[in-house]
Amino acid sequence: MNQQTFTDTEYVGRKRKTRREEFLDNMNSIIPWGQWCAEIEPYYPKGRRGRPPMGIEKMLRMYLLQAWFSLSDEGVENAMYDSYAFRKFSRIDFLTEQVPDATTLLKFRKLLVDNGINENTNNSIHY
Repeated sequence: MNQQTFTDTEYVGRKRKTRREEFLDNMNSIIPWGQWCAEIEPYYPKGRRGRPPMGIEKMLRMYLLQAWFSLSDEGVENAMYDSYAFRKFSRIDFLTEQVPDATTLLKFRKLLVDNGINENTNNSIHY
């Protein structure tokens, strides 16, 4: 997030992080985001028609949140509005963008499944 929001200012003064925030900070630091996004990029829509697609990394981050916390498409969409830790991890800035809706998340997950990116044991995205 580029511009600090009131919520960011409020959270920066806290005395401790939640376990969820610590987990997400750890995952953020160990995941090779560039490598994983590069594996998805050849399959990802280029945005030549319709709405421009959300960034691959943002969608991948939401996909991982969905998997780690056993959330439905609607559940992860709602959690983005409820959880500062989820928004921070996903790098969603409400001042400049919208949260991808459940249908967008469904299409992203389908893209991963259809191309074997999410289940290939030789694939680096397998967790």
